[in-house]
Amino acid sequence: MNIQEQVDHLIDTRPGKELLTAVYDDPAVPMVDGLVYRSGGNTAAYLLLTDAGRVIVNTGMGYEAPHHKRVFDAIRPGPTHHIITTQAHVDHVGGVDLFREPGTTYIAQANNPACQADDNRIQGLRMRTAGIWFDMLGTDAKRIHQENPGVSMAQSTPTPDVLFDHRLAFTVDGLRIELHAAVGETTDCCVVWLPEHRVALVSNLLGPLFPHFPNVNTIRGDRYRFVEPQLETNRMVRDLRPEVLITGRHDPIVGADLIEASLERLHDAVVHVHDRTLEGMNAGTDIWTLMRQIQLPPELRVGQGYGKVSWAVRTFWEEYVGWFKLRSTTELYPDPVPAAMAELVDVAGVGATLDRAEAALERGDPVVAIRLGEAVEAVTPDDRRLAVLMSTAHQHLLDAGGDVSFWEHGWLQTQRDRWLAVAAGSTS
Repeated sequence: MNIQEQVDHLIDTRPGKELLTAVYDDPAVPMVDGLVYRSGGNTAAYLLLTDAGRVIVNTGMGYEAPHHKRVFDAIRPGPTHHIITTQAHVDHVGGVDLFREPGTTYIAQANNPACQADDNRIQGLRMRTAGIWFDMLGTDAKRIHQENPGVSMAQSTPTPDVLFDHRLAFTVDGLRIELHAAVGETTDCCVVWLPEHRVALVSNLLGPLFPHFPNVNTIRGDRYRFVEPQLETNRMVRDLRPEVLITGRHDPIVGADLIEASLERLHDAVVHVHDRTLEGMNAGTDIWTLMRQIQLPPELRVGQGYGKVSWAVRTFWEEYVGWFKLRSTTELYPDPVPAAMAELVDVAGVGATLDRAEAALERGDPVVAIRLGEAVEAVTPDDRRLAVLMSTAHQHLLDAGGDVSFWEHGWLQTQRDRWLAVAAGSTS
């Protein structure tokens, strides 16, 4: 295979959301034998071996840290010289306190405190919606608690001992480690670079699925992830010229040429979507048309199991010109959309509206069917015919490709199941 065929093969073997399913491997899996080991979970944690101890890179959520610690202790129980977190999301920093020992130095990029504060500000939203995408958290936590009795599962909100701005280099028992500041899923990301081994640990820097289109914004809710710093991060990793790239999920990618080609493809795919979006905006094309029209050419194909091209189009639009779509006066006001929809359904009739929705579904347009169904919901939310329509429309979207993306699948599945429950309990 030529190098581009190798990239295509890499994409095909890393298909999508299945790779984001938490699997608690026991024991830890070698990424670079004798040097780097991974403990799987909601977010992978990594163990770096040194001559006289260990360095921990990311610690998982508080509830899963006991698992990570147990499997790492089986390889080398300590001492833990350093803890490094590659970003401030709770699934990276949550177990820091469990791994901390007297003499341990916790290092993070300078923006870490601000990023942790961001997460804390929207903790209520995150807790209310976590079940949409992480419905196994309770089951996993129970299992880990049973396997590690008496070990704290508390979620850390840790304060780093050392913050660095651009680059930090140090040596631990003969192992040289360089930390390079970066912007990816957060503004406090860093690359862990082992120069003597040509190994780069990037975790979720470019998204936990690689090479998949990044989430320039998540549907669960995050601050926007501005495109230019992410592209600069991609170029920075390429400039390191790693021989081994360890990402947030799956096996390491081995071979400098394959890593370079994969990073270049991802970079150019993002640039393509970004530039086509701006061209369309300037030409007067509305956002909904751009979301439909902009596609990746075959030579820039990347996975869309994490971020999606159409979502990126919308994010790029809003990054540049904000939330006003220049489409409707109602965008400027706190418009009671359900009330307006209810007025229309009252005129047309519930039955006639559902007839139109079912016809839309029959001709292969489930999104229109859902839109009409939401209008009916504003009038009669417990209607069984409505519930059957809505559950079926969401299943159609799942069957038509919505099962690939982790985020899209979680939302569609949750909505389908909600409407199935309404249908089962309805009397109308």
